[in-house]
Amino acid sequence: MPKEYPASPKAQQLQESKKQRLTYILVVTALCIAFYVLGAWQNTTLPKPVGNSADITRVGCDPTTATAQSSGSGSVPSFGPGSGEALDFDAHHRLTINDTDAGAGLQPFPACSLNFSEYTPCEDRTRGRRFDRTMLVYRERHCPGKDEQIRCLIPAPPGYMTPFKWPKSRDYAYFNNIPHKELSIEKAVQNWIQVEGDKFRFPGGGTMFPRGADAYIDDINKLISLSDGTIRTAVDTGCGVASWGAYLLKRNIIAMSFAPRDTHEAQVQFALERGVPAIIGVMGKHRLPYPSRAFDMAHCSRCLIPWYEHDGLYLAEVDRILRPGGYWILSGPPINWKTYYKGWERTKDDLKQEQGKIEDVARSLCWKKVVEKRDLAIWQKPKNHLECANIKKTYKTPHICKSDNPDAAWYRQMEACVTPLPEVSNQGEVAGGAVEKWPERAFKVPPRIRRGMIPGLDAKKFDEDSKLWEKRVAYYKRIIPIAENRYRNVMDMNANMGGFAASLVKYPVWVMNVVPVNSDRDTLGAIYERGFIGTYQDWCEAFSTYPRTYDLLHADNLFSIYQDRCDITDILLEMDRILRPEGTAIIRDTVDVLTKVQAITKRMRWESRIMDHEDGPFNPEKVLMAVKTYWTAKASEEQN
Repeated sequence: MPKEYPASPKAQQLQESKKQRLTYILVVTALCIAFYVLGAWQNTTLPKPVGNSADITRVGCDPTTATAQSSGSGSVPSFGPGSGEALDFDAHHRLTINDTDAGAGLQPFPACSLNFSEYTPCEDRTRGRRFDRTMLVYRERHCPGKDEQIRCLIPAPPGYMTPFKWPKSRDYAYFNNIPHKELSIEKAVQNWIQVEGDKFRFPGGGTMFPRGADAYIDDINKLISLSDGTIRTAVDTGCGVASWGAYLLKRNIIAMSFAPRDTHEAQVQFALERGVPAIIGVMGKHRLPYPSRAFDMAHCSRCLIPWYEHDGLYLAEVDRILRPGGYWILSGPPINWKTYYKGWERTKDDLKQEQGKIEDVARSLCWKKVVEKRDLAIWQKPKNHLECANIKKTYKTPHICKSDNPDAAWYRQMEACVTPLPEVSNQGEVAGGAVEKWPERAFKVPPRIRRGMIPGLDAKKFDEDSKLWEKRVAYYKRIIPIAENRYRNVMDMNANMGGFAASLVKYPVWVMNVVPVNSDRDTLGAIYERGFIGTYQDWCEAFSTYPRTYDLLHADNLFSIYQDRCDITDILLEMDRILRPEGTAIIRDTVDVLTKVQAITKRMRWESRIMDHEDGPFNPEKVLMAVKTYWTAKASEEQN
């Protein structure tokens, strides 16, 4: 075949054809990219929140009285038809999820009767009577079996109103929200709570702080520093209405306050209504649902716990959850017994012996008594256990715990033993690693992660997670009024490393960080090392709180964890129980899961909308934003 030269007509024709083909490809490619970018921009446009909570549909109440029943404080986002078209995935996804109500269609759940208004499924007093009264077992968690579970919506009491905003809520609450006068009568002398017209007022009093919780905390501050950022997390055993925790907040100390559901009705409910962290709980036979080395300070003000009994079992549990170098504070019997023994109706010898036994248990735990002054006694846990071996030669009980996971706390029985601390190389080293002072500690890599104690997590992943949650919360702020003091009590139902809580520290909220016991890794210890509080929980069971105690619930891939373990309908009904009327839920998961979740929320009288992921519409994960509508029990309904 003859050779074609560049100057030949045939070669020029071939080159021209190639140029035309290349130009065509470039034009088509440019058009595709342009339409792709345009489509992505249109689909990521977000709805603006509605400025008035009256725009939310109110269900089950007279429209003429709905406005009077709700205070309408703050703006509540609406995700109904007025805010734009809802994303539609219903016709394209068919995933089977464990839901026994799948055949029930869209029939709404009925409202429970008014006597369920304060229903706490796992702390039901009627069920508790079946259990042993020794060591308060009957007041521990006892959840209903399948045959006892209810599937109805817990009603708010007639006249329920949106709680006061923080910080006013610390001192005031609406009477109709928690219609109980018992504490104002029983604790009138101690000044816990007072009734003033249609409101409760909380003067900040307590059994052992007649001058008020603020003055009492000032007395503690004179003995150990509460203001330099060293102490951040605290636990208050037998908290009453949590005034101690309420007044610690202005000192940047956050307390996990707990009390049982007992004859002093609704103590924890009052605390949460005030916007103060609290949970239903008791020191019985089981460990408290917190990891080891969690709290910088523990407190008991006449909490009536027999600290020295059962070979020091209860103090050994405090030792487990107390950080190395942490403090235990005791006021009330038997401290300062020479002054108070007549009022306590006990003999001097009896009280003297009790204090001696407590002192012995504290020494056997290797604690050092820091000070005793008037009504306060303070002990300190050692930074490490290098010297503890010598002390244990003298004190045989409680013994050193053996072959135990100190963080295992979900339905794990307490043991009268000393929880061993991580090994150290010198006496000045903090076992397990020192934490930064607050607030720097919230953003530093926690020792448990820095030291590789949590499989699969390291400093790099921690930093990536922190940046991720800053981005996500910035996205949330464009949709819901996080920065407008609309929310106070927040729960992260699957907290991971606590990144969501860390990204909210600039706002007037506190976060209950929940680590499901079914998670791949236990991160709750690291969350406490960051200076936040939280608890373990199995979401196949109810949470230990009263109804209507949280303003915002956040669930990140929670339903993917539980879809094969239990019925997601029950989890959503539990979320409805603990969420306040007009409260918000943010649920992140795959489209398949969220479409199922949304169908159930419609039956719960929630307004909801599925939104795009913060990275755009092409991410398979989506975000469901929902608002619980306002409705109450009928005023004429009688309690059964």
